[in-house]
Formats: sequence, C-alpha cells, structure tokens
Amino acid sequence: MFLVLWLVSIISFLVIQLPPGDFLSTIISRLEQQGNVLSKAEIDALRVQYGLDLPIYQKYFRWVSGFIDGNFGHSFEWDEPVSKLIGERLVLTFFIAFLIIIFTYFISIPIGIYSATHQYSIGDNLVTIFGFLGLATPNFLLALIILYFGLAWFGLDLDGLYSEEYLSKPWSVNKFLDMMSHLPLQIIVVSTSLSAGLIRVMRASLLDELQKQYVITARAKGLKEGKLLFKYPVRLALNPIVSEFAMVFPATISAATITAIILNLPTAGPLLLRSLMSQDTYLAATLLMFMTFLVVVGTSVADLLLVKLDPRIKLEKETEPG
Repeated sequence: MFLVLWLVSIISFLVIQLPPGDFLSTIISRLEQQGNVLSKAEIDALRVQYGLDLPIYQKYFRWVSGFIDGNFGHSFEWDEPVSKLIGERLVLTFFIAFLIIIFTYFISIPIGIYSATHQYSIGDNLVTIFGFLGLATPNFLLALIILYFGLAWFGLDLDGLYSEEYLSKPWSVNKFLDMMSHLPLQIIVVSTSLSAGLIRVMRASLLDELQKQYVITARAKGLKEGKLLFKYPVRLALNPIVSEFAMVFPATISAATITAIILNLPTAGPLLLRSLMSQDTYLAATLLMFMTFLVVVGTSVADLLLVKLDPRIKLEKETEPG
C-alpha cells in the first residue's frame, strides 16, 4: 500500500506539471484580460512568492515532507491551507461513496440470485433489460434527465446537497437530516450503472455454480433447495462480487465526481477538476493522493473479505514439508 501511494504521489505530481505554464500563467492571463499588464520584475516576485521558481524535485519534497504533520501545502487559487479546504469535502465524498456501495450491493446480490434461480422467466428478462439499460446510460445523462423532470413536472430543484437555509450554517442534526434528504438522487444515479453490472456478474457466477456436480449430488440426496442454495452456491458465487469491490470503489468515486459536478454537490470531485484546470498543484496532487488512498483501502478490504468468505483462499503460503 505504501509503495503504491508513493509511486502515485510521484506520478500525479509530475503529470500535474506537464501542461505548459503554471498557476501564475493563469493569473497573468486573467489580469491581461482585465487590462492589467505586469512587468517582468512583478512576475518574478510572484513566482518566488508562490514557490514556482523552485525545481520540480524541490517542490515535490516540500509537499511530501509536510505529510508527517498534516501540512499538504498551500492552495494558490484559494489562498488557504489545503488541509482546511479538503477536510469536509473528503469526508462527504467518502460518506457518499460508502452509501452508494452499500445500496449497490444491497440491490445487486438479491436481484442477481433471483435472476439466476429463475432463468429465462419474465422477471429474469426484465432484469436483463434493466441491466443493459443501466450499463448503456451514462450517469451524468441520467442525472440531467432526473433534474429536468423534477423541475418540469414537480417544480423541484434537485441539485445541491443542502437546502438554501442550511448552506452557510454550521453542522447540526437538522443540517445532517437535510443532507440525507438530498442524497437519494445521487445514490440512485450512480448506483444504476454499478448495480446493472454487478447483477450480471452475480447471475452468471451463480448459474455456473448451480450446474456443478456438488449441487446436483446435494439435490439428489434430498437437501432442501433454500439450504443448499445459500450454504454453498451463493457463498461461492459471491467471490467475483467481492472481488469487484476493488473496482467498484474507484468507479464509485469517479462516477460520483461527474455526478457531483452536474448536481452541484460540495464534494471533492468538483474541487479536483477546478484545481486541475487552474494548475493549483498542491491542492490537485493532495486530492489525487487521498482518492488513491481510498482506492487502495477498497482493494485491501476486498482481499480480506475474500479470505473470510472462501476458506480455500490463504493469506500466506502453507509451509512445505521438510
């Protein structure tokens, strides 16, 4: 995990530096559009002020060395410490991603089991149709459709994470409840495509298990269908579903980022996009690092769940005799 995070920190920091110019170029361009022209001495002074005159390896080590005491650098655009800017947004991003994953698996596993045990039935065909529609419909398009019909049919403005009266208020029980009332839209939008894919995986995996010899033998011995289904085939069919967790978590974050931009949500995604566009180096690199950390944690959790779920999977190699 630490090796992956270190490599990502180097790559992301370098990639952010690749586009021509820097944050100061953005400021100069804005000032020139307003009719203000800076002299070379003023530009050099600003470059020193923002630390943009340093070689890239010095900027990288200055940024990384601050991680020990929670100093992630200073945001050029916002003129505030990065840690102050991203704290609440990262918590919201993680919380929303967690709810989306719970909702996705809560829907996908039961529907996938039903679809596999009722193969080619009307319900199975409807699930298949839903799966193809969900996979084919981009999340941002679904968000736009819901926003349009919410406003056109019901007169509801569904964007944002809080009601207007709670925008500038500190956190309280009422503000949290108000936020929870706005979350279902984003959860449903992002979960649609994720659920569609997981349902197909669960269905295919369970159908494969139900055709194996141990299931046929258990049925021949008179084992009840419900006990047989959930004790063995379903448990083994969950392996690819749990493995998908390693991919669902980053997919949730990326999908939630696009949806957050459409729905005007104060999560980390829109802030990351803005920091990349303005080349706010330390803010963008720190956000990428934290999102990578969440992805790595998701992968590790998936590995641990697989070990718990399937006794055949071992954490370490068995000691060979002799």
